Amino acid sequence: MELHVLNHPLVEHKLTVLRDKNTSSATFRELVSELVMLEAYEATRDLDVVDKPIETPVAPMIGNHIAEPRPIIVPILRAGLGMLDGMTKMIPSAEVGFLGMKRDEEHPTQQITYANRLPEDLSGRQCFLIDPMLATGGTLVAATHYLAERGAKDVTAVCIIAAPEGIKFVQESIDPSIDFKVVVCAVDEKLNDKCYIVPGLGDAGDRLYGVVD
Repeated sequence: MELHVLNHPLVEHKLTVLRDKNTSSATFRELVSELVMLEAYEATRDLDVVDKPIETPVAPMIGNHIAEPRPIIVPILRAGLGMLDGMTKMIPSAEVGFLGMKRDEEHPTQQITYANRLPEDLSGRQCFLIDPMLATGGTLVAATHYLAERGAKDVTAVCIIAAPEGIKFVQESIDPSIDFKVVVCAVDEKLNDKCYIVPGLGDAGDRLYGVVD
């Protein structure tokens, strides 16, 4: 597993405002989108490209063009939807799939899958999983293996913040045959006894969309 933690003053500033409990949902959503766009720069560093002949107003040249099959962005519902706008702005030609998973509160590293809108065959596709929080790591491992069952071998996870325990669990649990990368804005201190990231930013889904009972 390859882990990349962004180190940039803009990221740190936006993340500080994002964490503030007094930040409104509207501002929170905008900041998530902006942070994801900054992360996407690093997450797509190894995006497959092919040569494309073009003509500029001055001369012909060979440029680069995103290769086929197109990459696919997969938000993990529901919080991952808040990151989708930022990713699609950076990779507008990408396809989008959806994966609904939630943590089993009695067994925090186990997941319940409740929705799937993905191609049956992901062979040869570069996949980008997006989810704001890498807490226990259970959701990320389950989602990655879910994609791998459909043929995905190149998966990059884009998260806002992570806990050390979650990173360790992912490192120990991800199928080593998968070319797997994680990009985060920050690695926080720890998980608390309820498996929430400390200091964290609260429940990302609730802060994006409001509390749903």
